[in-house]
Amino acid sequence: MLRFLSRSSKSRPTKNFTSRFQNPIKTLSQKSTNYRVCAANGSDFGLPARKDPVFPSGFLPKRVFWGNPIGNSNGSTRGFSTGREVMNYDVVIVGAGPAGLAAAIRLKQICRERNSDVSVCVVEKGAEVGAHIISGNVFEPRALDELIPEWREEGAPVEIPVSTDKFWFLTKNRSISLPSPFDNKGNYIISLSQLVRWMGTKAEELGVEIYPGFSASEILFDAASDKVVGIATNDMGVAKDGSQKESFQRGVELKGHVTLLAEGCRGSLSEKIIRHHKLREKGHGQHQTYALGLKEVWEIEESKHQPGFVLHTLGWPLDSKTYGGSFMYHMKDKQVSIGLVVALNYHNPFLNPFEEFQKLKHHPAIRPFLEGGTVLQYGARTLNEGGFQSIPNPVFPGGAIIGCSAGFLNVPKIKGTHTAMKSGMLAAEAAFSALHEGSDMEMYWDSLKKSWIWEELYKARNYRPAFEHGLLPGLAISACERYFFRGRSPYTLKHGKPDHEATDAASLHKPIQYPKPDGVLSFDVPTSLYRSNTNHDHDQPAHLRLRDPTVPERVNLPIFAGPESRYCPARVYEYVPDEEGASKLQINAQNCLHCKACDIKDPKQNIEWTTPEGGGGPGYSLM
Repeated sequence: MLRFLSRSSKSRPTKNFTSRFQNPIKTLSQKSTNYRVCAANGSDFGLPARKDPVFPSGFLPKRVFWGNPIGNSNGSTRGFSTGREVMNYDVVIVGAGPAGLAAAIRLKQICRERNSDVSVCVVEKGAEVGAHIISGNVFEPRALDELIPEWREEGAPVEIPVSTDKFWFLTKNRSISLPSPFDNKGNYIISLSQLVRWMGTKAEELGVEIYPGFSASEILFDAASDKVVGIATNDMGVAKDGSQKESFQRGVELKGHVTLLAEGCRGSLSEKIIRHHKLREKGHGQHQTYALGLKEVWEIEESKHQPGFVLHTLGWPLDSKTYGGSFMYHMKDKQVSIGLVVALNYHNPFLNPFEEFQKLKHHPAIRPFLEGGTVLQYGARTLNEGGFQSIPNPVFPGGAIIGCSAGFLNVPKIKGTHTAMKSGMLAAEAAFSALHEGSDMEMYWDSLKKSWIWEELYKARNYRPAFEHGLLPGLAISACERYFFRGRSPYTLKHGKPDHEATDAASLHKPIQYPKPDGVLSFDVPTSLYRSNTNHDHDQPAHLRLRDPTVPERVNLPIFAGPESRYCPARVYEYVPDEEGASKLQINAQNCLHCKACDIKDPKQNIEWTTPEGGGGPGYSLM
């Protein structure tokens, strides 16, 4: 089995990632002689010897590639004559996060329980498992208790129980303590990137094949039935102009009877499937709404460190019309997670989430914790906030969507890891049944609606839309939901406009003047970006694509004052002077943190986030 999992929590992504895996297929076939023929052309390469699955008629020869073809400057597709190798599995999972790995582990557990065998492959775009995983994270172990009951004895990195739970309302110079709406008894402060690394080792021990460093860029369909039959990975070693470099390696087709999409929030393939099959309309019908979370991990002075201390805040530095808040969690080893979450339906195009986060750290109640400390890591990621109203039907012909790609975050709890894991477990049970009992994946949708995920999200459904009209109305409605109705109110609130439509014209607002960073508590973007370990090969096709290249200068800049230069937490988008002195948009794709904010917030939905070459992006180890 090919093993790319790194056991070092401090390792950084290898800059020349392609050179590490010159030919993944060749590497597989050389690793063991116990491999069988599975390629479409009959050549030997990388699948462990096992019972040949019975594929549906037309499964192998009929193929439709649907995703992100390499394009040249005029938008046409540049095709490569060399065919892609094909690897066949029973189940293909896209994304080695908590949902994807929980699904993989549960599948293999069922195999042991039933004395059966299912081949499972997990493909991950990060350079190593956990490299792209970022979360708060106050972890509720409910799903982990179900999945691996003995996790405490087996060394899971879930060690710091919550000991103190504080909730503050911040003004510019004061903090007002409020009764905490959270119940974190029995929960733990963790690094989610470290937890999924541990889950990755557990999955491998059970026989799951995990391939980090490979981006799932295309959906494969059976041409006759429109059924999803797997995914294809990105070609590697393609230059900006679409030509092949010396390091070129053709992508691989990973085919499966069942494909599970666990890409996380705003998954690129998941969104295509949701639109193609109208899954949101088949579910609860409302659009998804999002937030952008920014986070740093600090090492602070020992005298200030309180392991298990949890703090959440509302109010400053955000204005009363912008939903969001901050958090501070004291982990082990004098480490503290601090972050700011900003709802992306904010109105003021001059708002800059990164700069708001820098302001937060100077608050008189926050600053003392950090003074004398050192920043260890920085990152950012969007998160789903639509909740119950925005859940799509997650089942499509040939597979299902799990975890945050479907949107199971519990907003008032500020937790989604436990629901993501549980969704993966339910999908695994449905997949096994589909493979061995002839049922279909609708069992997953039915199981979801009978699970504690459904109960949680139903009770939490009105908290997020309650803040549509501002902070005070939101607090009042939320209090009624919690203390009077207890999640059983006779109504269901609707979300407002989609996030991209919520952005006002710049003429309705005044520019926001942010203070310069002091280099001690607050920092500029390049300094922070360095701490994210972000790396991409510069000479590759842009993965951030403009559907209409004239929109930035024709619409975004004159009407919205170029908001992409502010909502991006990595300064990917900059307006710079062209040869004639006019402003033009410059895209620094190599800075991308894979947060997906641009795909969500662009006022005209003109930016499409696609997968870059595998192994690129951030290299988180503490997040």
